[in-house]
Amino acid sequence: MTLNSKIPAGQIDAKWTTYKSTCKLVNPANKRQLEVIVIGTGLAGASAAASLGELGYKVKTFCFQDSPRRAHSIAAQGGINAAKNYQNDGDSTYRLFYDTIKGGDYRAREGNVHRLAEVSANIIDQCVAQGVPFAREYGGLLSNRSFGGTQVQRTFYAAGQTGQQLLIGAYQALERQVALGNVTQYSRHEMLEVVMVDGKARGIIARNLVTGELERHFGHAVLLCSGGYGNVFYLSTNAMGSNVTAAWKAHKKGAYFGNPCFTQIHPTCIPVSGDHQSKLTLMSESLRNDGRIWVPKKQGDNRKPNDIPEEERDYYLERRYPAFGNLVPRDVASRAAKERCDAGYGVGASKQAVYLDYASAIERYGKVEANKLGLENPSKEKITELGKGVVEAKYGNLFEMYEKITGENPYEVPMRIYPAVHYTMGGLWVDYELQTTVPGLYALGEANFSDHGANRLGASALMQGLADGYFVIPYTLGNYLADDIRTKSIPTDHPAFVAAEKEVSDRINKLMSIKGTESVESFHKRLGKIMWDKCGMARNEKGLKEAIEEIKALRKEFWSNVRIPGDINEFNPELDKANRVADFLELGELMCIDALNRNESCGGHFREEYQTEDGEALRQDDKYMYVAAWEYKGESQYELHKEELNYEVVHPTQRSYK
Repeated sequence: MTLNSKIPAGQIDAKWTTYKSTCKLVNPANKRQLEVIVIGTGLAGASAAASLGELGYKVKTFCFQDSPRRAHSIAAQGGINAAKNYQNDGDSTYRLFYDTIKGGDYRAREGNVHRLAEVSANIIDQCVAQGVPFAREYGGLLSNRSFGGTQVQRTFYAAGQTGQQLLIGAYQALERQVALGNVTQYSRHEMLEVVMVDGKARGIIARNLVTGELERHFGHAVLLCSGGYGNVFYLSTNAMGSNVTAAWKAHKKGAYFGNPCFTQIHPTCIPVSGDHQSKLTLMSESLRNDGRIWVPKKQGDNRKPNDIPEEERDYYLERRYPAFGNLVPRDVASRAAKERCDAGYGVGASKQAVYLDYASAIERYGKVEANKLGLENPSKEKITELGKGVVEAKYGNLFEMYEKITGENPYEVPMRIYPAVHYTMGGLWVDYELQTTVPGLYALGEANFSDHGANRLGASALMQGLADGYFVIPYTLGNYLADDIRTKSIPTDHPAFVAAEKEVSDRINKLMSIKGTESVESFHKRLGKIMWDKCGMARNEKGLKEAIEEIKALRKEFWSNVRIPGDINEFNPELDKANRVADFLELGELMCIDALNRNESCGGHFREEYQTEDGEALRQDDKYMYVAAWEYKGESQYELHKEELNYEVVHPTQRSYK
């Protein structure tokens, strides 16, 4: 089956305008009769719920945290992209669109990406109006910095905590709607099933995580804004609670899963320090603005970094990619770090790290400051002191975090970094309207697959989450609900709700009855190791085939030997975790199937058999220029549907950052 993406006809820059002018509308009195469920309260969920509440819909939001403000969006550090061209350096809507398509290695859909680039500028205005404290230049204008995969400065930021500040803005908008009675917020509730009535999504079954009680909730439409599935790898930069459950339950009810194997590995994370770790910490990509990445020129060099003279250092990104240098996209920077470490040039105790060095930035900024102060022949110490002040103003909280975790002062010794799992470009397949293959079921933000192709450029996740919630879904959802104004609320004693609740209840009882000997965590850890080793930064046919069999065996063992203490009808985090890991054990297999099926390298999907002579990703456009959308057909059974990608505006070429 070929999937219909519902991209409007016409010129690329007129599609969204035409859509908005011609889509169906719901009048204000009818909006009050329509109920919408929003799962997740991160940037996509909070912005969608606030916008829909403002329009007059009756909205219910659900999050498994104790407050919407704890959504994992708060962890985003470096910034949010928008084509404002404040720097007057040649940016434009088209260039943001082009960079995103190229950054995704020509595996994203043009229509969606152009719309994202168009609405990006509005997001900044919206957030400034909400009081988001973006960094500003001396004269009061909003400041921008560079991010990977671009040659312009288009990233707006709030120190190293952009995600948190944007979420507080969206949260305020959400809470205003809660106070007005337009939105009802359910914290500590986890969605465990989609309820289908006559082929449409009409509600959810949620578990109250405090009491263990199952609840039924009706909605004319259900919006999944539940984030990505990077925690399938166990170690990732995601919050411990981040999971795939909401999306996976939707998948098993008929929503196709798009490009599950497209995982983003972030090049600048604090390296793994031992087997005791449960998560990894990201060092923002913004640090690559001023930091220089290097390894010693000779293998196994055990000297301290500051003892290695300049001429004995290999600034390998600047050497291999002179046009972009340290600001190549994430997949390119990650593979380059892996290549150096695998070749024996890694640093630190594990030898699985490279240096990110701020010495030359501190010196450069120090000299500028000294000039400003009119200091003639300032001492080296004075230059360093002034330079550190500038770096602290830009990146202070990131440096502080690094020092807390590693015990080393990054102002004085280079940071050690290594790639780690970060974002997932795959997700539920959606059309231009953000609707999945299940009518009435939508996916926004990282939960869908739509805008980033095979690799996301840094600072584009916040942009997509807020674009979907503030500017896209209010139009596209209305287009669907306009046909639903005669549908009365369906009572939750309807047989479909009863059956869905029984499904959830049976699954929980089955998990609790296993009474095995191994903890949930140990299964998760073992799954993560298989995924990282065989479906991580590099993949090959043999490894993927092994991984599929290993995951099947591990899943079998999980369902016969997992140990979950406690009871069902109480606060039981181990049971919550078991539910999520059970879903990861199914998703992991599909990711490997997808990776095995895609016989090419593109973006974050690097098949060792498909690479150029100098180790770059080698696409096969004649065979794989499509979105892989998988339909669930039963345990270990998936059917592939393809959405052909047509490039009318940007013509795919071998991606080069040299």
